[in-house]
Amino acid sequence: MLETLLPGAQRLQNIHPLLVHFPLAFLPASALVYVLAWLGGRDSWAWTGLGLLVLGTVSAVAAAATGLRADDGVMIDPSVREHLLDFHRLLMLTTVALSIALTAWALAARPCPARGRRVFLILFVVLLIVMSRGADYGGRMVYDYNAGGNACPQPIEFTR
Repeated sequence: MLETLLPGAQRLQNIHPLLVHFPLAFLPASALVYVLAWLGGRDSWAWTGLGLLVLGTVSAVAAAATGLRADDGVMIDPSVREHLLDFHRLLMLTTVALSIALTAWALAARPCPARGRRVFLILFVVLLIVMSRGADYGGRMVYDYNAGGNACPQPIEFTR
């Protein structure tokens, strides 16, 4: 069925690449909406920020779970695993942990913490920095070392 809906997915080694873009979109959108809600004093925008945060967290968990499941089967040189994949995994699991913590905090204080709001937003910025760095490692594996695809022979050794 997946081949019919998404024929390009036939070349993928696993479904992880199909899921990673959702947290990359939802989490920064949530942070932006939360900042706009705070600056504009709009409670309705904070509810939208919370909804985006929940979607971002759920999709981050799904992306991390599929990434962990695919870990052993990714065809990359051990040097690429050591220099890129290990850091990618650590940073993205940290992203998941931070997003779960921020989601729990926001759900407890619905829709956004009134006390500690600056700390909440600072932690959100930290989350986005960690996620961006982790995504960069993932992108380098895909585009520099063909992780997850069959476009060129494997393995490609790490160069820098």
